[in-house]
Amino acid sequence: MFQFFKKLAGTENSRIVAPADGEMFAIEDVKDDVFSQKILGEGVAFRYEGDSVTICAPADGILSVMFPTGHAFGITMANGVELLIHIGIDTVSAKGDGFQVLGKEQGDKVTAGEPVVCADLKKLREKFDMSTMLIISNSNGKSAHFTEVGEVKKDQPVCTLS
Repeated sequence: MFQFFKKLAGTENSRIVAPADGEMFAIEDVKDDVFSQKILGEGVAFRYEGDSVTICAPADGILSVMFPTGHAFGITMANGVELLIHIGIDTVSAKGDGFQVLGKEQGDKVTAGEPVVCADLKKLREKFDMSTMLIISNSNGKSAHFTEVGEVKKDQPVCTLS
């Protein structure tokens, strides 16, 4: 555990940014009750155009969870806030087909905007709703304030914590 906090040292930036260019929309509009009813936490969702998308880390921190299938990953920020990125609905059943983890492993330090997973949207859209959720799974006592929904660019701030 000591090594985990040692890796986290020097990552004091608390900004949360868009993981890729796309359209940010309300989590309540996601067609999955686990997300839309905020069972996993507060958040927002994104839609991406094109045949593929590279999903980047939305914040500085430690890659605390990296599903080998590439469909989801978690980041623990230096302030203790935990984020979950879930790419698509029920995409765990794709068993990794259509996802490419970009050289990142659980326990790695990441910076906001750093590529983590590439998703083959053309292939995955054949079977899945590819809404991508950004969830604050543990706020660590912080309040999240999301920006207005609409078009976003990668690295654009989408949430502040107080």
